[in-house]
Amino acid sequence: MHAIIQFANAVFNPIIQLGAAPIMLIVLTLLAWALGVKFSKALEGGIKLAIALTGIGAIINLLTTTYQQPLTDFVKSTGINLSITDVGWAPLATITWGSPYTLFFLLVMVVVNLVMLSLKWTNTLDVDVFDIWHISFTALMAMYFGANLFIATLLILLIGVLKIINSDLMKPTFNDLLDAPDDNPMTTTHLNYMMNPFIMILDKLFDKIFPWLDKYDFDSADLNKRIGFWGSHFAIGVYLGVFIGLLSRQDPKEILTLAFIGGVCLELFSQIGSWFIAAVEPLSQGVTDLANKRLNGRKLNIGLDWPFLAGRSEIWAAANVLAPIMLVEALILPGNRILPLGGIIAMGVTPALLVVTRGKIIRMIVIGAIEMPLFLWAGTLSAPFVTGVAKHVGAFPAGLHAGTQIASSTKEGPIEQYLAYLVGKASTGQIEFILYALLALAAYVLIFWWYARQMKKRNAIYAAEKEQANAEA
Repeated sequence: MHAIIQFANAVFNPIIQLGAAPIMLIVLTLLAWALGVKFSKALEGGIKLAIALTGIGAIINLLTTTYQQPLTDFVKSTGINLSITDVGWAPLATITWGSPYTLFFLLVMVVVNLVMLSLKWTNTLDVDVFDIWHISFTALMAMYFGANLFIATLLILLIGVLKIINSDLMKPTFNDLLDAPDDNPMTTTHLNYMMNPFIMILDKLFDKIFPWLDKYDFDSADLNKRIGFWGSHFAIGVYLGVFIGLLSRQDPKEILTLAFIGGVCLELFSQIGSWFIAAVEPLSQGVTDLANKRLNGRKLNIGLDWPFLAGRSEIWAAANVLAPIMLVEALILPGNRILPLGGIIAMGVTPALLVVTRGKIIRMIVIGAIEMPLFLWAGTLSAPFVTGVAKHVGAFPAGLHAGTQIASSTKEGPIEQYLAYLVGKASTGQIEFILYALLALAAYVLIFWWYARQMKKRNAIYAAEKEQANAEA
């Protein structure tokens, strides 16, 4: 096992050190080129993808850093003491990539993905190698609480296989949301979509309890057309900035700054989201040609990072409404010790809500408010692990008191973090935790199986609708 870990680090470490955008430039360019795309076109797509990822990262960083200090001021003015500092996702990614095990887990998942493709268990080739850190985080957390490397690897194999299967299940919904043709290969294996099964349970309950609310729902794009600027991305960002500014008792100048930065960030999110579609066009053509020539027409999907959906305004509209809701919940939630700061714009939450509800804003907000405690409790649970590892690898944020604990309030995969805790504790031989872990793992798999059946029914409807449309044409 040690030799495998060394091999994985020797192969991947020089590439991983380049960062997410350069990695995806290299991966997309070489993959498209290998599929027969002219090198200049393959490189063009790779550069566009790297630019899109860089743009999204820069805007998220601007938004979270701008809003962090006003929210800190709000805490000071109210005297509320939530002791865990929310540093957002980026420091957690740095911490996780600081572990030599992360590259081992990457090698494992590359092999698993190739095996699944060869056995036709999936049609998705996962090229989003940077985001392997999400399930590596889960495995490392299990090891922190007592699991050995073998048990931790089995845990991420389970999660990894399910999230690849999920990428196939979601593909028709992505086509619908993006109004994309069937031959567009974009899908995602991102861990945030493993919240889909839990969200779908709540969505079914919504059908039973609040079906009447749907008549008040609205399509954010249609609303924007009707009311113009006041329903635009610009305006939604301004509303968020004014609200946070008033909440934190900022002066008029700072409130306006927050409003304008919020407006420009949300508008840029929409613009950059369209870049992802253009970036994968060369790869899409290469995949189509390969499928036609050598795979008897088999369609392959390409697993990218989640932001190719960033152009959907529902993501940001729901995130803006959920931000103050999450803040209030954090203040009153029993057992919570983390204040949303770095994760206040809930990008670990809203993309999965969009997929399950297919853009029904009211459902996204109601279900998001219900599920938000899972993220806050997971952040509280993971704080000792995150803090300890950050100090060990020298990634503890400068300027924080040495006794401060850090975590993320909206880290993707909260349920997987609970599994990591239970599996870790069970590995120490505690009988009650062995029972809890077995029950939790069984529930995790069974709920995913139920969710997969629901998605297959949805996909059958999509297929029937397309067949009818083709017949009428």
